Amino acid sequence: MAISIRRRTLVQSLIAISSAAALNVRAQPDNEQWPTKAIRLIVPFNAGGATDIIARTIAEALSARMGQPVVVENQAGASGIIGTNAVAKSRADGYTLLLSLSTSMLINQFLYEKLPYNPQKDLLMLSQIAIAPVTLVAHPSLPVSDMNALLAYSKANKGKLTYGSWGVGSYAHLAGAYMSKSMDAGMVHVAYKGETPMLQDLIGGQIQICFASALNTKPFIDAGRIKIIGVTGTARMEILPAVTTIKEQGVGDEAYSIAGWVAMAAPADTPREIIDQLQSHLADIAKDADIRQKILAAGFEPLINTPEAFRKNYERDMPIWKSLVEQSGAKLG
Repeated sequence: MAISIRRRTLVQSLIAISSAAALNVRAQPDNEQWPTKAIRLIVPFNAGGATDIIARTIAEALSARMGQPVVVENQAGASGIIGTNAVAKSRADGYTLLLSLSTSMLINQFLYEKLPYNPQKDLLMLSQIAIAPVTLVAHPSLPVSDMNALLAYSKANKGKLTYGSWGVGSYAHLAGAYMSKSMDAGMVHVAYKGETPMLQDLIGGQIQICFASALNTKPFIDAGRIKIIGVTGTARMEILPAVTTIKEQGVGDEAYSIAGWVAMAAPADTPREIIDQLQSHLADIAKDADIRQKILAAGFEPLINTPEAFRKNYERDMPIWKSLVEQSGAKLG
């Protein structure tokens, strides 16, 4: 009888232990094991561009460190809105991430009257990957060689300069509009669908100046087909070390000191455990000299940081971008 009671008690205890273990497994489903399958890294721009190059570099590095494929998926369209919205509306389980520009993650909220996502509420800003300063270039016939001379020339020749951009609301548009307004220069804006046609028209003399990525302007600068005036941001580009920043030239306006960025984000409610794992891998990637060189070769300046540092930079940049959009008068539906 005593043996039977002991056996029944033992069985009940084992059942209780088993049930508790099963409940614990259900309570800790994915975070402990994450990742157990492929991760989608959505890029809201076309394949082949500088942002896509950075995405594939980071994806390959993450995949090697996590033991699961990180698949880059291009969902281009509407200034990055389509792909960014896809991530914002995705399940917050760590299997859908975003790699995009400040355009879709910050600027669009001031540019568009109706945006299908709120970047500050629907996205968790994971890490900046790189700062994206750009070059200010001119047609060789323009009789200026630095920013101060360009500003003076634009003011003295009101209505005679035409500047290009790779789209309404792009940095090239906002900075050009700021220059025109601050100098009362009456410059004409021409928006293109991308940098390639814009630079072709600059070389051909249809426009006189534009802001554009170093990746695309450097070959033409080296060949003497366009003239470099300066670079944006607060530090010289490693890809163009001899070219001074606009700020170095004595023009300290925030419109020229600020630079866009490439960054990663996740759906807002992604568990902290997953974010911490991703951050740990990114911190490791930041130490990789080969990855750093690939980012530099794409015309960017590496900057991998924490969600907290990213948020601080985001809040610092936000009022500047808002002001630039308002001054440009750009508004999209």
